[in-house]
Amino acid sequence: MRIPHGVIPTWYHRHMALTLRTDEELERALDTLCEAEGLSRQEVIRRAVLERYERAGHTRRVGESADRMLDRWGDVLHRLGTV
Repeated sequence: MRIPHGVIPTWYHRHMALTLRTDEELERALDTLCEAEGLSRQEVIRRAVLERYERAGHTRRVGESADRMLDRWGDVLHRLGTV
């Protein structure tokens, strides 16, 4: 099957190769983690990105929850703090 010029297949957007430029510090860190955890470079990087993604989402959700609690209980907290 020939793909028409300018049309990118759907699978390409789901599974792409990535080139990562590294410096000496990152190389050492990757080598150390790979050896210590028995994982490939790809898996160490994958887990690091997903962990960071989860943390960012958690931080956002905690902030949103705190905002909701302040909207609901802010006046009570203020009164308790000034008594």
